[in-house]
Amino acid sequence: MGFLVFSHMAISCQDPIATEKFYTNYFGFVRARVVPLGDQQIVFIKLGEMYLEIFQAQGQSPISPPDRDGPQYPAWRHFAFQVDDIATKLAEMGNDAKITLGPLNFDDYIPGWRSVWIADPDGRIVEISQGFVDENNPPPLKIN
Repeated sequence: MGFLVFSHMAISCQDPIATEKFYTNYFGFVRARVVPLGDQQIVFIKLGEMYLEIFQAQGQSPISPPDRDGPQYPAWRHFAFQVDDIATKLAEMGNDAKITLGPLNFDDYIPGWRSVWIADPDGRIVEISQGFVDENNPPPLKIN
């Protein structure tokens, strides 16, 4: 396989400005590019080498917003950010941290692993996690 890098995730938003502020204020994204499209624009925000591509939504969602840790049907369930301390991050976010599940403790799986799930301004689920580490020698994928 040739060169391959994760590029971006595109999101449609009722209020693109609120969404951009949420991810820049609390997760360290910075504005990288604005692409004008007639009376609209696409805004790219960047964290490291990963981008969120923000579009203005063109209608209402036909389904209820997800809850807990995200949809249980085939979909993107949530995306996640690692922090040093969940309690500190939640305190920093104040009322903007709309908790949908947790915080939960996963010490039975990985000592020190904790997660909480919150909703962004459009109700997309975002996990905030601390203490997750890779497994040494994970088992291979089993193909049925």
